[in-house]
Amino acid sequence: MIHYHGTPLSGSDQAQLAFSRRHAMVTFGTNKKTELIVELCQSFCIDNGAFSAWKKNKRFDIDGFASFVEQWHRHPGFDFYVMPDVIDGDSSDNQRLRSQWYKMVSSEIWNGGAPVFHLHEPLSVLRDFTKAYSRICLGSSGEFAVVGSQSWWQRMSEVMNVVTDELGRPICKLHGLRMLDPTIFSHLPLASADSTNVARNCGIDNAWRGSYAPSKNETRALVMMERIESHASASTWEKSADITQNFQLFG
Repeated sequence: MIHYHGTPLSGSDQAQLAFSRRHAMVTFGTNKKTELIVELCQSFCIDNGAFSAWKKNKRFDIDGFASFVEQWHRHPGFDFYVMPDVIDGDSSDNQRLRSQWYKMVSSEIWNGGAPVFHLHEPLSVLRDFTKAYSRICLGSSGEFAVVGSQSWWQRMSEVMNVVTDELGRPICKLHGLRMLDPTIFSHLPLASADSTNVARNCGIDNAWRGSYAPSKNETRALVMMERIESHASASTWEKSADITQNFQLFG
């Protein structure tokens, strides 16, 4: 599993050194340190920034995002990007946006992207995705917006039963948006996941107390990243009506 840490880290350019030999998710719209980070990290993916824009009640700049992907998609460290999506929209809204995106970009860029399946959308959309795409992003939304809640796990169980075969193996690569939490991804056969947990918390001084607590953001980030990356995703999905431990988990 690839652990993508959100960017940028709190602090100066020095703090970004924590991304050395690691994997980063750079987000369109918050890309002031992108050039530095992509040269430090082992590989990176690109988030479209729609969630951040939605949270700030701003319009998503789809033309700006197209230019951003065009700029970076041929970098040797580039893995994939998250296709534009409507965070609070229904499946029709997102289908229209994907169709618009398809007409805007080249086939090369289109093939480098991964669509988002929002958990509140019909499972039929997800089934179609498994036939059309080699990688799918799973986004928590609607009544399933709180990652790790009981309703979220029930919905993820339904999702996993669609995207895995009879042996619990994923049909395509799965990326968990905002799922870079060992208590979450250790139960799921994800190829990758991301979160901004490290970026948001390494600069909060009150969270780091005691005589042995590191004072530099870079060191704090290294500690948090190491803890997260010491865990792996599950290799298969243990099909069940309820969330249970995955006894085939290694790591």
